[in-house]
Amino acid sequence: MPSPFAVPTIDVAGWATGDPDDRGRIARAVDDACRRVGFMQIVGHGIPDEVVDGLTTAIDGFFDLPMPVKQRSLPPSPAVNRGYTAPRSERLSYSLGVDSPDDLFEAFNVGASRSQFGALDLDPVIYAENIWPDDAPDFRTGVGTWFEHAGALARTMTDIFALALGLPAGYFRAYTDHSIDVLRLNHYPAPDGLRLEPGQLGMGAHTDYGIVTVLWADPVPGLEILRPDGSWLPVAPAPGALLINLGDLTARWTNDRWLSTMHRVVPPADDDRNLLRRRSAAFFHDGNADALISTLEPCRLPDGHVYEDVTVAEHLAQKLGGSRGLQLNADAAREAARIGGRDVDSVV
Repeated sequence: MPSPFAVPTIDVAGWATGDPDDRGRIARAVDDACRRVGFMQIVGHGIPDEVVDGLTTAIDGFFDLPMPVKQRSLPPSPAVNRGYTAPRSERLSYSLGVDSPDDLFEAFNVGASRSQFGALDLDPVIYAENIWPDDAPDFRTGVGTWFEHAGALARTMTDIFALALGLPAGYFRAYTDHSIDVLRLNHYPAPDGLRLEPGQLGMGAHTDYGIVTVLWADPVPGLEILRPDGSWLPVAPAPGALLINLGDLTARWTNDRWLSTMHRVVPPADDDRNLLRRRSAAFFHDGNADALISTLEPCRLPDGHVYEDVTVAEHLAQKLGGSRGLQLNADAAREAARIGGRDVDSVV
């Protein structure tokens, strides 16, 4: 009998047909995954192989550049969630208010920019213009094409969420028509002679911040999700599948009916403990900056916890101020309690 915390595989190909039976079956499977695990493997997503190939070519083309060249794409400040992030410059566990050593990964971020939304008066930092490297041919095309396809899948998932939660069709679209969408390309280099600090991770334990995440990843060990008993479950993408997981805003919306699951990336290594190179691309669909997140009516219980209302911008500022600003987040006690509120050293 499979573990009740196993990550299920769900085929969403039938959603596009509009057949009520197909859609109902998919929505029920997604509701079950969101209640039990907060992660799922999605197949039948329709993203062509050549789009994946363009993404991986772009990742390799940028991260293989010399460090001084990559650093030309650094953002003007940590508040601007764009461009290059050097290794050991972030601590994802800080978004939980939990101390840890520097994370090992390096990254490159692109996102929805102010200029895309015409006359809307949007914050120029939250919706910053993208930083595109000049020294990686085809980077902008490969990354931009993946951004569009991952964004379309994220919106399909929120439409499925609406049916699964008993909400009107397209309910979440009013909260996402100028969504803070960010694509983070992650690279875990395997430098010779690297000595890890105690408790040091490729990416520290954290929950995702927004509505839903679409993740492409190499079939390389590293990603782990936190089980209810406090142990960690390794997760690798199935062939042709994309990993989908929920963020904190969806947990807030659903009054924890659905899970924003704690996860981390341990230093990728083979059976002989040799560090391996690993790549991933996480598309974060976070919602409109000015959207107010208030517990959904179907999820309000007379004797149950209801989160305080928060705007998307307020919530993301608290989280990013931890991971990127390196200020321990004092507003994440509920999430941190899942790992005991302890230093990451004590749970690795």
